[in-house]
Amino acid sequence: MLTRRTLLASTLALAACGKQTTQPAADLRVATYRGNVETWMAAAGLPAFPFPLKKAQFASGNLITEAISAGAIDLGSMSDIPPVFIARQNSPVRLVAVLEGDVANQVVLVPKNSPIKSTAQLKGKRIGYVRATTSHYILLRILDEHGLTFADITPVALAPQDGRAAFERGDLDAWVIFGAIGFLAREATGARILTNGKGRLSGNYVFAAAQSALDDPSKRTAVAAYLRRVRDTFAWTETHPDETFRLAAAATGLPESLYRGQRAERTTAPNLIPPSDAAIATQQQVADTFFRAGAIPAKVDVAPLWVHDFDYRTA
Repeated sequence: MLTRRTLLASTLALAACGKQTTQPAADLRVATYRGNVETWMAAAGLPAFPFPLKKAQFASGNLITEAISAGAIDLGSMSDIPPVFIARQNSPVRLVAVLEGDVANQVVLVPKNSPIKSTAQLKGKRIGYVRATTSHYILLRILDEHGLTFADITPVALAPQDGRAAFERGDLDAWVIFGAIGFLAREATGARILTNGKGRLSGNYVFAAAQSALDDPSKRTAVAAYLRRVRDTFAWTETHPDETFRLAAAATGLPESLYRGQRAERTTAPNLIPPSDAAIATQQQVADTFFRAGAIPAKVDVAPLWVHDFDYRTA
């Protein structure tokens, strides 16, 4: 039986004899979302990925940060909010790139016949949100704009599907939600957008890698190569919108009209960039907001989450 000790001894012996061994790159384990950028990579006509690749589909950024922390995933994307909640846990999550993205699909919905006409009227209302996400942060920002806190409303933390059910039953006065599920609720009920994330969210979404992947030279190279594919795939979607809508609809089972509507309403096209001081400062503001609201137990410094010596464009 080949033990770790005998394998190490054999490797050292080969090195002492001046012999070389070539180790294949370990699998790069990537977290994906249904209908996200990975949906279009094959259609974008990019060269075959030069490293072994394993993909696992996730429903949220929170679950991806947990998977990276548990050593199950090497790379995944999310908003800049989930990492804030693990910053104090000595987690191996490291932020290696920023995707500048849309904030118009992050919305506060009210029923179509609601008397609520402004965010100031949310005081005393029953408001649904998704904990530890952009939804949670938008709600905190809105309350702060009017000198309010969670004590001034009835906050209801719900998973997105549960939130939709509650909203459509009439159990919520307002619902802070994101992405396709909010768009579907609008189409199904005629709900109105009270406001959105513009001016409240940075629009920074992040790619997070495991520290162990960055410490492994072959995986570090694979992470950079994968991020370049992400960049090139998003560039392809900008010049192939109809095919983008068709593939997204096929992957999710949702109508093409949803994706056309989201494209029409968006505030910006996706743009992948390396880490920046501005992105770190923005995430620190997010962390401070959650701390002041009591959502995290202590003030955190987000700077250690970021990798400052990694540029996917040249790594």
